[in-house]
Amino acid sequence: MIRQFDQSLQDVKNLLLQMGEHVEIAIDKAVKSLARMDARMAREVMEHDPAIDEMEGKIDDAVAKLIATQQPVATDLRRLIAAMKIASDMERMADLAVNIAQVTVQLVENQLSLFKELEDIPKMAAITQQMVHDGINSYIDGNVALAHKLADTDDDVDRMYHAVVNELLGLIKQNKADTEVALRLCFVARYLERIADHATNIAESIVYIQTGKQADLN
Repeated sequence: MIRQFDQSLQDVKNLLLQMGEHVEIAIDKAVKSLARMDARMAREVMEHDPAIDEMEGKIDDAVAKLIATQQPVATDLRRLIAAMKIASDMERMADLAVNIAQVTVQLVENQLSLFKELEDIPKMAAITQQMVHDGINSYIDGNVALAHKLADTDDDVDRMYHAVVNELLGLIKQNKADTEVALRLCFVARYLERIADHATNIAESIVYIQTGKQADLN
């Protein structure tokens, strides 16, 4: 029975790893589509989103079945509950990647171009992708120290977000013609900041597994 539970739990972990990889790719492609003004790439992100939703459903089903058939307690039960919460956070991250892709499509369809090369937004994206990666690995390994590190990284992303918005608002004051594009880029920065928040939620789930207490790391 123990071996069966351990194998089933490993299956859940594998599903989370797979989902995390797809979310990382979605974030990467969404921001690259914006930097390149590539509507085709952006639509690929949008079209792949249902597959990520399906992964969340598989994780929820696997966890529900495990709880019903194995009746886990203590840390094992918390680990399963956390898996569902993590899957939910990753699904929201994927939705935010879709939001970024939609900005690309809207700009291209409205024949609007970037007035400057993107610099900070791709940096924010790279950090959030790493946060997703580290968040899943901290769950797999039970690494609370790495989970707490995510909270510190989230603070860095918050600072970058505010810097990006302030810069873009300053550019709007200089040139009103750039207003629409600048505002859409502010939204993109906000979406990335929200992705980082969801990664921090994953960190909170790791702390919950180990301590049984809800932590507020945001």
